[in-house]
This record gives sequence, structure tokens and C-alpha cells, in this order.
Amino acid sequence: MAKQPFQAESKRLLDLMINSIYSNREIFLRELISNASDAIDKMYYKALTDESLTFNREDYYIRIEADKENRLLKVIDTGIGMTEEELKSNLGVIAKSGSLVFKTKNEMKDGHDIIGQFGVGFYSAFMVADKVTVLTKAFGSSQAYKWESSGADGFTIEPFEKETVGTEIILKIKENAEEESYDEYLEEYRLHSIIKKHSDFIRYPIKMEVTERRLKEGSDDEFEEYKEEQIINSMVPIWRKNKNELTDEDYVKFYQEKHYGFDKPLKHIHIKVDGTVRYHSILFIPENIPFDYYSKEYEKGLELYSNGVLIMEKCADLLPDYFSFVKGMVDSEDLSLNISREMLQQDRQLKFIAKNIQNKIKRELETFLKNDREKYELFYKTFGRQLKFGVYDHFGQDKEVLQDLLLFYSSKEEKLVTLDEYVSRMPEDQKYIYYATGESNDRIARMPQTELVADKGYEILYFTEDVDEFAIKMLRVYKEKEFKSVASGDLGIDEDSKKKTEEEEKENKELLSYMKETLSGKVKDVKISTRLKNYPVCLTADGEVSIEMEKILSAMPNNQEVKADKILEVNPDHEVFQSLKDAFEQDKEKAGLYTNLLYHQALLIEGLPIEDPIEFTNDICKVMV
Repeated sequence: MAKQPFQAESKRLLDLMINSIYSNREIFLRELISNASDAIDKMYYKALTDESLTFNREDYYIRIEADKENRLLKVIDTGIGMTEEELKSNLGVIAKSGSLVFKTKNEMKDGHDIIGQFGVGFYSAFMVADKVTVLTKAFGSSQAYKWESSGADGFTIEPFEKETVGTEIILKIKENAEEESYDEYLEEYRLHSIIKKHSDFIRYPIKMEVTERRLKEGSDDEFEEYKEEQIINSMVPIWRKNKNELTDEDYVKFYQEKHYGFDKPLKHIHIKVDGTVRYHSILFIPENIPFDYYSKEYEKGLELYSNGVLIMEKCADLLPDYFSFVKGMVDSEDLSLNISREMLQQDRQLKFIAKNIQNKIKRELETFLKNDREKYELFYKTFGRQLKFGVYDHFGQDKEVLQDLLLFYSSKEEKLVTLDEYVSRMPEDQKYIYYATGESNDRIARMPQTELVADKGYEILYFTEDVDEFAIKMLRVYKEKEFKSVASGDLGIDEDSKKKTEEEEKENKELLSYMKETLSGKVKDVKISTRLKNYPVCLTADGEVSIEMEKILSAMPNNQEVKADKILEVNPDHEVFQSLKDAFEQDKEKAGLYTNLLYHQALLIEGLPIEDPIEFTNDICKVMV
């Protein structure tokens, strides 16, 4: 019997496909099972178009058999089978697919579609097999055939005796190599695991003999093992069921079965789209943050299926970074796949699905916030930081998507509030959305810089996370209201007080100049404060970099010594200021001492380090003597 050459371009193409296209060898079983499912689909379609045929589902299945002794693995189906010509055409041409040709000629009905649209899947068998044998008998044919190949050097086809219609693929599994164990593809537990992982939702039963244990007859404590044929796959995926058939418990069970997390999800989102691009999706918002969420090891992404066949475990392109906490899956019939199911082509279908999912998550979170505030706040305390990063990231390109999902603690409400809630109750004379930054709510509430704004009865948002101010700087405005730090230069409050301050500055011009000179290199300027009521002194910032931002940037590993332009503000109505004026008039050295003490006091209030603690303690001693 003469060996026939492949019609594709030789051994190099086959070697490239086997060794480069698939990064994971276990994929071969997924591909062979998908092809078997296609063959049964073709029988189903034939029954739809031929009234003389009846499609009895119980007659159609896929069986996996492992023979460890002879190193044989079999994938058997009761599908439509292949003729001699189809064997030559489909298995003799690398990268030609009989399923694709079939789909092109026939419009599939009743929601059935052919999975294997690209013809390289069958050849993945050579990743684990030295020789592949195909025994097949086509529906309506009296003659069966045997196709056999040991790789790119070619194949043989000869008549064969086979009673039943269908196909049996026999793999002669390779011997173990130094860096590769092939024994695992003959192990029951490993085959079971691969089927559950990649082919759990194939719509026909995948059968396999499984080892079970039972009590020996007549014994109370002695067990024996026995073999039992079982259906390994679930067949009907939860996402293809109607929502009204499912309970919350069903979704929780699916979440836990898929190992999306050890917690219970706070919320699930079930999506079915039958538009230009068809897909099903189930998404989950976890209750707890993954332990590695903010590490380099964390991988975002959704499981991606094509007609129930797992394509990727983590498809990162389906989620924007700011929704990277979302778990779940997407199953689409319309995704364009490249040369294998494992290598996704970044086409418009995938981008369309990703955009839809992003919009759906946003709408669901907005509904969550509106209808279940308590649970939303629980979610926000866990993942709100990521939403703020999303506002800040990519120069704020996604800020409009996320701004209505943000929450901040409010000085007036003493709880978390939205930006919309803040703006909706602003007095008519209030120009800005005021905020203050600090380590905690309690500390911010005692900050000197908050006195004037709080005295006017204006609400202040408390920023306690390092990302907060960076995000707001990127947001800049909300509903035409600009954000303003209570520590910024002009607060837009009390014009009368501003005039009084200008007069005070003229009157004390020499003292302020002396203080500025004394603190040269430490502060940009020394000014009379409009904002202080009870405190003698505070630091404010001039420019885009705030004092809190300086602290955060200084703590980073790649510290670039970014500094805020600090302004020392003094309270002209505080008794300390009068002592300062008296000292300036009578004892310049004492005025310098007081100036340094006030500056260090302002540093301590801000939580900034004192540059020279010894000098500071000596200054205190001088005052006490």
C-alpha cells in the first residue's frame, strides 16, 4: 500500500503547527472531542433535512478509552463518519477543515453550529502521539476505511471492516522524554481533568470508564475497586439556560465550581445577546479581594468559550483594568479565531463583546449603588481603590465612565457619599467641591486648613487613600463644579476677610519678609491666613503638587524628589502672632526662634518629617529656659 504525501507544504509546516501553535499539549484532547462533536452535529443536521431519518439523542455520544499497557488512547464518536474522499480531503490537507466546508454549504438551524471551523485541530494529536490511526465509516456507506500516519512524511488509506457508522481515532502515545511525561495522557484522573476543564459543555455525552470503590460483598470494612462507565461532562452550560430557571444558589454553585473564588459573590450578571454578535456571559462581583490582587502575579480576564469549548482561561482583552476584579465567562458563536482556538485574533467581534461587557458592568454597578447601598458600600470598600485608579489611569480617558461610581467620606453626612449627592446639596453661593487629604477621617477633621470651609457650613470630602487626590486632579470638574483642596491658595470664600488679610499683610510686610528669609529653601512664601480660626499656623501648597501628593511620591521606590511649593500661613488673630510681632520688634534672634518653631509645628500637623529633630528640641529648650 503506497503512502500518500500531504498536500500541504511538508514536514516543516506540521512541525511548526505542533510545536509552536499550541503552547499546552493537553489541548489535543479538546480538539479531538470538538471534532467528534462536529461529526454528531452533522448527523443532527442531516436528520433535520431528511424526513426519513430520526435523530435519537441517546444513540449519539463520544467515548474516551485508555489502554495503558499498549499506550493507546481512543476517541470514539457515533457521528456521521467519513468517506474515502473526505479522508483524503479533510485529513490529507493540513489546515483544511471539513467542518468549515460543511458550514459554508449549509446554514445551521435550531441554534446548532459547528465548532471545528479550522482544520489544524486534528493534527494536534501528533504533539502526544507517534502514530495516529483513524477508523471511520460514513453514514449511508457500506465500506469503512482506515487512515494512518506517523507524521509529516505522509499517510495511508485502505479499506477496513467496521460495523457501525462513526469514527474511532487511535493515538499511539509517545514514550516519555527527558523533559516531558506522556504517561499522564493515559491516566484516568488526568483525562477526566482535561475533559472537565476544556470540554465540559460539549452538548453530547462524553463517556469514560471510571474507577470507583465499594464495600466488598459480605464485608463491613473491606473495599474493592471496580470500573463503571460514566458521563464526564455537564453538557448543558448554565449560561445557556433561561434566567427564570436559575436561582441565586445555582449561580453561587457555578462560581464555586469554576473556582472563581473561595467567597460568595456579592452580585451576578447574566447576559444574553442575540444581535450582530451573539454571546452569552455570566459575570460575578466577588465579596473579597484576591490575596494577590495588587501584585504582578494577578491575572485579570474572563474565561472565553466558543460554542461551549474553552478557548482561554484568562482573556484579559474582555475587561478594562478598572473592572479587573470581575470574574466569569463569555461564550460566543461568532468569534473569529486565528489558526487555532488557542490563538485569538483581535478582531471587531471581540472588541464589540468587550465594549458591551464594560457598559453592562457599569450599568449594573450603578443599579447596585441605587438599589442596595449597603452592599454597594461593602463592594466599594473592597474594590473602590481600583475604580479610582481607573479614573487616574491613561490620563483620565475613562473618568466619565467611572465618576458616578465613586464614593468619599463626607464631613457633613459623616458617611460615604457620591459626587452627585454632594453637588445636589451645595448652597448657591458655594463655588467649589471642597476636599481635604490626610491619613484618616479623624485626623482630617482636626486639620487647621478645614476651619474656614467648615465654618461656612460647606461640605468637605475626606481623601484618605493615596490615589484619591491623583484621581480628582485628573477628574478636575464634576457637573461644572471644580474641585478645590482646603489647603489650596484661594478658597473663593469671604471677600471681606480677604480685604482684611491684604491690610494685615501690608501692616506686617517686614515681619513676613523676615520669616520668609529665615525659612529660605523650606517654604516658598509666608502669608497672613484667611482660613485659620483657632490654630496659629498651617502649611498650604501653591501649584499642582499638594503636600499630600509630595508625601506619597516621596514614599515610592523611584522617588524623584518631587516637592510641593509650600506656603506657611500664620493666623493674625492668634495670641502667638502677637508674641511673634513683639519678638520681631525687640529681639530678632527670638523672632527667628519662634519662626522655626511655628514652621516645625506646621510640619508636625501635616505629618511631615522634621528635617533636624535635634535643632527642634534645642529650640524648645531655649523657649523653656
